[in-house]
Amino acid sequence: MPEGRDKVQDTRYKGTALGLDFGQRRIGVAVGSAGSGGGTPLGAVSNRGNQPDWAALDRLVAEWRPDALVVGKPFNLDGSDHGLTPLIDRFCERLSDRYKLPVARVDERLSSREAAERLRDARQSGRRGRRVRKEDVDAMSAVILLETWFSESP
Repeated sequence: MPEGRDKVQDTRYKGTALGLDFGQRRIGVAVGSAGSGGGTPLGAVSNRGNQPDWAALDRLVAEWRPDALVVGKPFNLDGSDHGLTPLIDRFCERLSDRYKLPVARVDERLSSREAAERLRDARQSGRRGRRVRKEDVDAMSAVILLETWFSESP
């Protein structure tokens, strides 16, 4: 269990969380609540040279006032750590230091694939008019992270 996980479990039932799908170019962002158990995509912020757009993240944290941050942690299909794991661990440390909020890590295996499928299905059913962009997939992946985290609550 990652350090700080107990603190996150204490806040899980009380309110709002921001989901963050870390990528080397973009970080997908979603907001969700424990009450609904789901999330809403907010878009993506840039991540260049593993330097997130902190000003954009600051605005999102100030606007949504989350009780916790939920970050996807990728694993290989065999369960071993992914090559991005050290970068994501560093990102989580920086989030915790910067916002003084608990940071939960959620297994994100195949979340991007599921996000792309959801968006494609929505477009085919007429709920989305434009083509699916990478930023849309990243934000929907963040929604899936939140749903996973909320569903793991006891």
